This record gives sequence, C-alpha cells and structure tokens, in this order.
Amino acid sequence: MTRHEVLLTEDAVGDLSEIHEYIAAHDTPARAAYVLDRIEQTLKSLTTYPERGSHPKELLAVGIREYRQVFFKPYRLIYRVAGNQVFVYLTVDGRRDMQAVLARRLLGA
Repeated sequence: MTRHEVLLTEDAVGDLSEIHEYIAAHDTPARAAYVLDRIEQTLKSLTTYPERGSHPKELLAVGIREYRQVFFKPYRLIYRVAGNQVFVYLTVDGRRDMQAVLARRLLGA
C-alpha cells in the first residue's frame, strides 16, 4: 500500500492554532490539547487511502470535485490528493457558514 505524505498549508496550520487558542480560552487548555490531538490523528489517517474522504457538498454544488473532506466533528478537514501527497487546505468548525469559508479560502472569492 502506498503511503501518502500529508502536508498542511500555512492557512491550515493557522486554523489549528486558532482552534487550540479558542478552546483553551473558552473551555480548558486540556480540552484544547485533546481536540488538537484528535484532529492530528485524523490528519495522520490520511497517509493511507485518502480517497476515502467525501467531496464537500458545497463544492459539488458548483461542479468542483478535486477536494475531499474527513471529519473530527464538528471539524471538517478539507484537502486535495495530488499523487502521493495530501494537501490540507483548511480545518474548520462545520457549524460555520461553509459556503463563505470555502469560497474565500479555496476559490479566492
């Protein structure tokens, strides 16, 4: 089985930092560390069979099929597979206005 290299964009790294800071400030630092650890485990799982992720429905609606997503609820990890590499573009709370987030971050709108 081919192992994929998982790479986070600068924006995705920023997302993780923001999630950690928010949870640490509004809950506890221990909870923030737990959530970050689980997201990182989810990211690490993409090294094997990243194609298992679903296509974000907001992107399918506009005919874009190059991105996929996996979840650590409520977080959605949006990525693209290119050869043996997986590029993670964003990690976002799925309760946000996903249409606006995806348009701004992936489509440059």
